[in-house]
Amino acid sequence: MNARPITDAPLAWRMRPKDFSEFQGHFNLLGPGKFLRRAIEADRVSSLIVFGPPGCGKTALAHLIADFSQATFSDLNAVTSGIAEIRKIIAKARKAKATENKRTLLLIDEIHRFNKVQQSALLPDVECGNITLIGASTQNPFFSIIPALSSRSQIVEMNALSPEALRSILARALKDEERGLGKLKIELHEAAAEHLIESTEGDARRLLNALEIGVLTTTPDTKGRIDFDLAVAEASIQKKALAYENKDAHYDTISAFIKSIRGSDPDAALYWLAKMIAAGEDPLFIARRIVISAAEDIGNADPAALGIAVSAHRAVEAIGMPEGRIPLAEAVIYLATAPKSNAGYLAINAALAEIESGRVMAVPDALKDTSYAGAKRLGRGKGYLYPHDFPDHFVPQAYLPEDRRYYKPSSQGREKILAERLEYWRRQKHSSLKKKGGT
Repeated sequence: MNARPITDAPLAWRMRPKDFSEFQGHFNLLGPGKFLRRAIEADRVSSLIVFGPPGCGKTALAHLIADFSQATFSDLNAVTSGIAEIRKIIAKARKAKATENKRTLLLIDEIHRFNKVQQSALLPDVECGNITLIGASTQNPFFSIIPALSSRSQIVEMNALSPEALRSILARALKDEERGLGKLKIELHEAAAEHLIESTEGDARRLLNALEIGVLTTTPDTKGRIDFDLAVAEASIQKKALAYENKDAHYDTISAFIKSIRGSDPDAALYWLAKMIAAGEDPLFIARRIVISAAEDIGNADPAALGIAVSAHRAVEAIGMPEGRIPLAEAVIYLATAPKSNAGYLAINAALAEIESGRVMAVPDALKDTSYAGAKRLGRGKGYLYPHDFPDHFVPQAYLPEDRRYYKPSSQGREKILAERLEYWRRQKHSSLKKKGGT
């Protein structure tokens, strides 16, 4: 006989953290003494827009805030709710504020799905404090939320949960007898646990859903024990475990793959690509590594390489596997046979290293913004020469207070042409500045 659920609510819902001790990850926000934790404990949370990937704890955070608050709690899902539901909640919130001086805490899940009119309907009551808004979104609010609403809210970013955090959540779900699966005799194999954690990619909801499905669909033995092995984990999450010979092989294979591209060996790169595909590696992980390789190892020696790598990534997203292996292979062959240069990679690292060392140069007045009233009176833009007004669209002038050479193009591919052009421009600039008494 199969195990039955303890309640009708899904495990992921039952295991929502009821206090800070159960909340995994996000120490920068919810650790002892951190600003958001202090605000929650003091019931002084202002309107928030929380964004991050699925299953990172956005909705759980909203409910934790509600548990600590004296405010009335309401929630909406932007996918299924419209302007009528918003107005109904706002009317109740205004009445509660007027008659009881009581605030209303409103959680709107997937808030980025509200259109501008729906978002604008919240503004007056967020402004005057009738409602404290908690908007949860998987999208960056600076792109998906109207500026008037985002400017009236604190923006809080939550990241995908770490493997350590997922392991703690898994352990608590197996141990908790009241809300979790602690009353059942479950033997979770280490390989199965590793597969669940790796496959759910920081998403606690997917992790707990997969655990629950595996438990509820596995027939206990004669002693009532549920044997949750790797096969159960693969079936419950619908993803095969990587068929590498050992745990390190995942990292070793991707390393060999990248080094083969860098070493201009398309046959070796294709072999390691094939091994990863056969092992069930996430094709989008492979595609991301190809994009990085195009930027880091090829760069401006062949600028088309990055576009081809990004196109391969998008193609895999659009068509999936097994067909996705074809654009992946085409991108790998192109990158492996392209001229190589890491000059761009070295250049940005050099610039960042100087800034991080504490040497930060001020923007020269000639280059400062001139788009606002009073800029001219402050001398902004004075002396700036517009390159398009000059022959070849170039005019010698200084763009840094001190001369620097971060980008040193190689002699490979298109960078050889760039090197010659850049050297010509630098000579002209040096000659012009020397005449002016500069450096």
